[in-house]
Amino acid sequence: MRIRAFCQDDLTPLTDLTIETFRPFYEDYFRPLVGEVIFANQHGAWRDDYRTQLAGLHAPEEHRHVAVAEIGEAIAGYVAWNVDPTRRDGTVTILAVSAAYRRHHLGTALCEHAFGEMRALGAEVVEIGTGSDPFHAPARALYERLGCTKLPIAVYYRQL
Repeated sequence: MRIRAFCQDDLTPLTDLTIETFRPFYEDYFRPLVGEVIFANQHGAWRDDYRTQLAGLHAPEEHRHVAVAEIGEAIAGYVAWNVDPTRRDGTVTILAVSAAYRRHHLGTALCEHAFGEMRALGAEVVEIGTGSDPFHAPARALYERLGCTKLPIAVYYRQL
């Protein structure tokens, strides 16, 4: 496995990977949980939201970075993060690993890579978030193994 910096040619494959990774959450979990009205309001355009978000993830001049993991010629996953140098903190904004490469410690390697880069840029603290639903259980386990502290929060939706 090789971890390298993002290049513009990565945008389409990373977008496809992100949509593939998170489709089960949005379509199989979130939509049935909250119903059509709330789903449409909150995440009805989730694919397009990712297309827009990913296009702006890598801007080193603005302290936003993406690292890509490759196995052979295949993109196996990626991690995106940003650093606020004045607050000396960093945030992992997204982590996605292709289904074919899950359970092979790729997420760990990507997070450790991002943590090291954040540290080198002056960050002393990192924030990384995920859901408390069954889909995100592997992410929670990973973050706990990495020594992150879970902050219990709740988000509620109601159709008006």
